[in-house]
Amino acid sequence: MYFGERIRELRESQGLLQRQLAANLEIDTPMFSKIERGDRKAKREQVEQLADLLHTDKPQLLTLWLADKIFDFVNDEDLASDSLHLVIDWIKNTKK
Repeated sequence: MYFGERIRELRESQGLLQRQLAANLEIDTPMFSKIERGDRKAKREQVEQLADLLHTDKPQLLTLWLADKIFDFVNDEDLASDSLHLVIDWIKNTKK
């Protein structure tokens, strides 16, 4: 979802490889790839580490991570889902 997309954007813009970040997080590269694709959820500690490694705003990254968790929870609720999309888009656009 949004968290994984943001991680990928930041990683690519800094010329980093998935395996480099995976090694710093002490996970294997396939697991990191799943986090970027949204197939696996990162732990809060990993999000904080990624913010440091990618030199990005920790509260913004934690907000996107949490928004993804909420989105997964309310995915069946159309109105909640639409509202959440608006909030996430706003967060992404305010910190670029």
